[in-house]
Amino acid sequence: MSVVIENLVKTYGKQNAVDNISFAVKTGEIVGFLGPNGAGKSTTMKIATGYLPPSQGTVKVCGFEVSQNSMEVRRNIGYLPEHNPLYLDMYVREYLLFIGQLHQIKGKNLTNRVAELVEICGLGREQTKKIASLSKGYRQRVGLAQALIHNPPVLILDEPTTGLDPNQIVEIRHLIKNIGKEKTVIISTHNMPEVEAVCSRAVIINLGKIVADNPVAELKTLTKKENIISVEFEKSINEPILQAIEGVKAVKKISETQYQIYSDTEVDVRGKIFKLAGEQNWTLLGLQQQESSLESVFQNLTQ
Repeated sequence: MSVVIENLVKTYGKQNAVDNISFAVKTGEIVGFLGPNGAGKSTTMKIATGYLPPSQGTVKVCGFEVSQNSMEVRRNIGYLPEHNPLYLDMYVREYLLFIGQLHQIKGKNLTNRVAELVEICGLGREQTKKIASLSKGYRQRVGLAQALIHNPPVLILDEPTTGLDPNQIVEIRHLIKNIGKEKTVIISTHNMPEVEAVCSRAVIINLGKIVADNPVAELKTLTKKENIISVEFEKSINEPILQAIEGVKAVKKISETQYQIYSDTEVDVRGKIFKLAGEQNWTLLGLQQQESSLESVFQNLTQ
């Protein structure tokens, strides 16, 4: 495992900002670390990157324990904080060369690496501009480039698309997915569309505790209490007949020809609806089972 967090606790006064959490992330995995504001996400990320000491527990990155080998941990991590700290008076290429030198990359290796990241992060036209003149989207690209300059195996991104416009968000997500093919990526966020678009797995934290750790596809069934099927017919139908289908709990009329049919999660009544429509000569225009949204799952787990 590239990142292993075990029994991590961070206490401020009498309050546990992080309350005995454990999870691991393997190479090639993009994990969304989710939670509402104040849940403990950023605190956990700051401990994992060596910016904060833990009160209890351990964090290991590529086999190095953060408290004992902080410099080795930092060599193996690329970190993009929520508030992307850049030297605004520097030019893009100048800044990346400077960051590379801090990581003790020298000579031709450094110039080649900067050129590579300019290409990867789409900074070709911006590399000779001052960072202060860049849009928020391009500043985020520069932040990603600095996090990647030393080619770390682990990348930690804290709210990487906050404040970006829709086009910039799509571009940054695409960039992260490409990077994640070869690296371990942890994205701290409370943006559900971000998780669905980029992550294969989600760890949800609330009030300092982990409340879910599942593949994103499974999360939608985690708090599901009933099946909801949307049905549309060509004409109005006899509603009590629909209600009488075995396994149906309730029928809600949405419009003259549209209905929502409710059943228990272990019961699939779609076949029975289709069969009934044929028997009653009802022309069926649509039949679709609704999925729980990730937003609703998140709310159920964190409220």
